[in-house]
Amino acid sequence: MFLPTTPKEIKALGWQKLDVILITGDAYIDSPFMGICVIGKILIKHGFKVGIIAQPDINSEKDILRLGEPALFWGVTSGSVDSMIANYTPLKKKRKKDDFTPGGINNRRPDRALIVYANLIRRFFKNTCPIVLGGIEASLRRIAHYDFWSNKIRRSILFDAKADILVYGMAEKTILDLATTLQNGEPIDSIKGLGFISKQKQHLLIPSFQAVSQDKSQYIKSFHTFYENNDPITAQGLCQKHGDRYLVLNPPGPYPDTTELDAIYDLDFERDLHPFHKKEGEVRALETIRFSVPIHQGCYGECNFCAIAVHQGRTVRYRSETSILKEAKTISELKEFKGYILDLSGPTANMYGFECQKKLEKGACNDKRCLFPKVCKSLKPDHSKQIRLIKKIEKLDRVKKVFISSGIRYDLILNDTQKGDTYLKKIVFDNVSGQMKVAPEHTMKNILTLMGKQDINDLLVFKKKFDSLTAQAKKKQFLTYYLIAAHPGCQKEDMKSLKKFTLQKLNIQPEQVQIFTPSPSTYSTLMYYTGINPFDKKKLFVAKNNNEKETQKKIVTAKAKKTKKSNRPHGK
Repeated sequence: MFLPTTPKEIKALGWQKLDVILITGDAYIDSPFMGICVIGKILIKHGFKVGIIAQPDINSEKDILRLGEPALFWGVTSGSVDSMIANYTPLKKKRKKDDFTPGGINNRRPDRALIVYANLIRRFFKNTCPIVLGGIEASLRRIAHYDFWSNKIRRSILFDAKADILVYGMAEKTILDLATTLQNGEPIDSIKGLGFISKQKQHLLIPSFQAVSQDKSQYIKSFHTFYENNDPITAQGLCQKHGDRYLVLNPPGPYPDTTELDAIYDLDFERDLHPFHKKEGEVRALETIRFSVPIHQGCYGECNFCAIAVHQGRTVRYRSETSILKEAKTISELKEFKGYILDLSGPTANMYGFECQKKLEKGACNDKRCLFPKVCKSLKPDHSKQIRLIKKIEKLDRVKKVFISSGIRYDLILNDTQKGDTYLKKIVFDNVSGQMKVAPEHTMKNILTLMGKQDINDLLVFKKKFDSLTAQAKKKQFLTYYLIAAHPGCQKEDMKSLKKFTLQKLNIQPEQVQIFTPSPSTYSTLMYYTGINPFDKKKLFVAKNNNEKETQKKIVTAKAKKTKKSNRPHGK
């Protein structure tokens, strides 16, 4: 069933009053890929009455008053993307399109959506029940953080939104614990994965908002401590002073195991846009996620420019074969299904079915990373479970093809000495829809090190294997490379070297290069703001002027000049 979004739907369920009302900056797509939908379905499964208001009109009361006032709390998210990233390009130009808005026009998600939605609630509901912030915008902005769009350190989003509670990470268990605790009238201050404002200091104290605003070295210290305390097994709770009050962040909640993940993804999803929105136009995101299956959470890549580590976590947890096959079968029975599973997805495609046993027992290491500078010997990549999974899905009735569309970590394939080549051959022959996505991001060792990416030689070895297998398969397919310009430390000479590498070694003329976006709460953003490498404290060049950033991009994307052929005979 859909979560109710109108009074008529609430009445049809026989409900008098909602316990929880969820507010989101995305259109309401009922899908396991949409975090707000998953949270709502979990709460309903456990007996709570939940409604949803998607993309409310912020200039009137017509949407925010539609479902009344909840008994327990308001749950507020900007949607699947931080609202400032959704609304602006890396050059701070307004984006015209939004894949999560009906009709595709970017006119429904406000800037700093959490603040706007919280203010909207308080404008029409005085002294209401708690306002709870969640989703990726809340996760990444939970402590004092550098904000690229205002070019300053901002307070924790809890203070700026004047909200009551913040849940961070995927929050499947945290939100259920919160709802149960509020329903029982008990104090919330010991719930894991939760933040709140207090007059009292608790947990491990990190440099204050005032300190990190005035001293970049204090900001680096604060961020190191924040980053190191994200693992549920090892993390301490954190506390950060903001004026005369404290931000209190309890330790993260435990990751769901396979059984718990299965229970979440086995919930009843419509895999469609709610009828309330359909009259407004199609939602582009639905085209892909309707026929795709999420198979795992978390990522052990820890790229310095990526926010996954502090939102989904560094430990990979995955669903069972049985659960995934059940969902694939459900998708295959949809009326609109044409026979193609478009993706078996996660933050990275080929992290399904294995994890470091040491990490599972003792937590993520703070003195080393799983994949950088090389794949850790304790990880032991193993693609056998994913090979078996793909083959079983391919045997389902009505399934013609299974595609792997998410990005591939080629270093994992190369380090899986038992099944890596078998996996690569399988997907090259059967599961690539014309292009395979890989993310070298750069080619120069100094920049790759700052990014937390592996040596580029791995890419050349992988490309050779891919090209050979593609030739054997007699197919026209190719590698698509994600590349970044203007990452902290990167200068024009580095981009010229990147250009030369792509022409001579990859035999491509790059057309799509992403300018680095300083998203909140990443190490690369820390570098961007401070101009310092936080790991060795050395100064970095940082391209901050738009012209500098555009120049770096154009160095790579500019068409190579063709040399004129000589009319003279060879040898004369």
